Amino acid sequence: MTPTSALTTRPLGRSGIEVSALGLGCWAIGGGTVGDDGRTTGWGPVEDTESVRAIRRAFDLGVTLFDTADVYGAGHSERVLAMALAGHLDEVVIATKFGNTFDDDGSRRGHGSDVSPTYIRSACQASLRRLERETIDLYQLHVGSLSDAQADVVAETLESLKAEGLIRAFGWSADVAAQAVRWAERGSCSALQFICNVLQETPGLVDLCEKNSMAAIIRSPLASGFLTGKYGPSSRLPGDDWRTQAAARGWGDLFGPDGSGNPKWLAKLEAVREILTSSGRSLAQGALAWLWARSPATIPIPGFKTVAQVEENVGALRFGPLTAAQMLSIEIGRASCRERV
Repeated sequence: MTPTSALTTRPLGRSGIEVSALGLGCWAIGGGTVGDDGRTTGWGPVEDTESVRAIRRAFDLGVTLFDTADVYGAGHSERVLAMALAGHLDEVVIATKFGNTFDDDGSRRGHGSDVSPTYIRSACQASLRRLERETIDLYQLHVGSLSDAQADVVAETLESLKAEGLIRAFGWSADVAAQAVRWAERGSCSALQFICNVLQETPGLVDLCEKNSMAAIIRSPLASGFLTGKYGPSSRLPGDDWRTQAAARGWGDLFGPDGSGNPKWLAKLEAVREILTSSGRSLAQGALAWLWARSPATIPIPGFKTVAQVEENVGALRFGPLTAAQMLSIEIGRASCRERV
């Protein structure tokens, strides 16, 4: 079927910045980071040459938003992004994050967190150097939970960086609405980043973004790859893949400790698969289309490691959001699955 509802751009909240309706999440291309416990955490093997090719392909296809963090690969993701976009850095919007500490010496060792004003300023300067830029378009707090007093100090520091021209806008990568409300009410936060997909939704955050004219930057729009349909009861992920480690530590249940797909979530996926793949979309493209239909504030940032993954995800833009009828069918499917469970 020929796509009839192409989607191109969306506003980055109240920042005045316009971005492609689909961005790219650049965690995987940073490679693994070694924690204090000695474990390497990442998305498995990654090749910089392919990462660069994928980023350039995304740019050629119209993607203008690239989301990274200083801790991804302990600075490596930011460097790869700068390399790939050399000569085009003024044509794209770079979002990066701060708050997690690491050794930027090639050892790729990650540590704890620091949100003091002094650290934030030093982290901002370090990201600017790695990204080879004079300004960061969107600077995001990467620590999910802070006291009100800490959050206020961080916001004040970011407002100062914005006034000085070091950043254009700022946001918070958090999954708790009660935390984000404090920044939303300040009137200076442009975006919230959180988990949302057709299987999982962070309560209250999409509504909070709509109410306060903030962008909802959607982390894990494909449920950490689950919504690509590649994983089942017999699938296996490597031991250094963060999804396997998360399951082993009780941080999530999409995947089992052996890297297999959880049967409970596979059943939920089957309940919506037919609608998501209607109109000629792939399963991943349908999942992205659901997010665009969920709210005009949403900007999904699926991760990638290959050119093929980028091409499939960007291809979803040609189809645009799901229709109201398709969204209703999704809700019926999810409700029936809840009743069976």
